Amino acid sequence: MKEIWVEISPKASDSEKLAIMKLAKENCDFLLKNDQLENLSGNDDIVLLNSLDENQIKTLKSENKKIALRIAIHGKKDENTAANAAGFHVDYLLLTCLDWCVIPLENLIAKTRDKSKIIAEVSDSKDAKLVLGALELGTDGVLLKTSSSEELKKTITIVKKQNLTLDLIPAKIVAIKQIGTGARVCVDTCVLMIQGEGMLVGCQSSGLFLVEAEVTENPYVQARPFRVNAGSLSMYTFGSLERTRYLSDLKAGEEVLIVDRNGKLRTADVGRVKIELRPLILIEAEAKGKRIKTILQNAETIRLVTIDTSIPVTDLKINDQVLIHLTNGGGRHFGVAVDAETVIER
Repeated sequence: MKEIWVEISPKASDSEKLAIMKLAKENCDFLLKNDQLENLSGNDDIVLLNSLDENQIKTLKSENKKIALRIAIHGKKDENTAANAAGFHVDYLLLTCLDWCVIPLENLIAKTRDKSKIIAEVSDSKDAKLVLGALELGTDGVLLKTSSSEELKKTITIVKKQNLTLDLIPAKIVAIKQIGTGARVCVDTCVLMIQGEGMLVGCQSSGLFLVEAEVTENPYVQARPFRVNAGSLSMYTFGSLERTRYLSDLKAGEEVLIVDRNGKLRTADVGRVKIELRPLILIEAEAKGKRIKTILQNAETIRLVTIDTSIPVTDLKINDQVLIHLTNGGGRHFGVAVDAETVIER
């Protein structure tokens, strides 16, 4: 689980300090104040050290204390100090990168993996997103030093995205129909996906099918593990948990949600979107008394994810079970859920 720590900047107004404190108590793990760490989450208390002292660390460890060592990274010497601290079983390395940011963090993520947790100091939500993706694994959390409650809200959203999952359930295929040629959308992302991973796509925002990325080798076409051949341009997908998007609206530089068969989420940036005319197939499934539909390209490389494998749409049969996500229903206004609105989607 990624963690979020917060330090209130002296520049914050009194009203902003109150707003930040309220958000922190509800969402954050630790508050850094006057070189002391205040536990906000019910986890174990942590002793904060500002220098590497092996004897002090040994004493604290003998007392079963958890330790966070704060280090400012000016260069390779400080990076080595941080790596050495991990060897002394310091629980957290609280890092402030004063010059370069990404490379020192990547180096330390590699060197301290499974030894110490890395918390990177950041000044805004954009930097939080950057460090949480460093060396793919990312830091174990961020320390946001801020005078803005709005910036804390954005950072909380980014950190929580690292920990989210989505409920997927099996649904029974009840109808399959070839429907002719139409415009379909390939979403080429900036990430590599694996088997069982892809995008949720459907005719109705209330129910979407998990369409697998093109990760399966075959004799005729190279695998494209960055791509989800996502279906007709009028299908819904998730741009975020808060908003659906039409496939036709997506473009390079925007985000989409990637989901695996266990419901684990991550975001991916779109590299490009490719729309072409292709033969299509309509697929309908039922689960929990609800009937949902999707329209996909009718080709062997397009696969729906199941509990333990995936099935090409060309091999689908009535009563096959595929994974879907059901929402609570209601309407959507520009992709945002409006639960009280009555909408019938067929």
